[in-house]
Amino acid sequence: MILVAISLSVLAGCTEPQAPDAPATLPGEDACGASRFQNLVGQPKSVLDGVTLPEGNRVIGPNQPVTMDFRPTRLNVEIGKDGRIARVGCY
Repeated sequence: MILVAISLSVLAGCTEPQAPDAPATLPGEDACGASRFQNLVGQPKSVLDGVTLPEGNRVIGPNQPVTMDFRPTRLNVEIGKDGRIARVGCY
């Protein structure tokens, strides 16, 4: 039992700590294709009327409640209080 505890503590020391301010990087981080829509950030919400977004997307208004389920293939477009697109991401 003690040998197992020692082995686990040695293995735990082998991982590199991640800086607390480092962005999380996940495999397939752009699984929803958000990189193609980054040019929308800062534009008024009305530009979305002329854009074809991927199926299953979510346009989130200011202070709008949303589910917290993580879906890396879902494109999320967040609208700021000023009516402009504030963020586009996969989550």
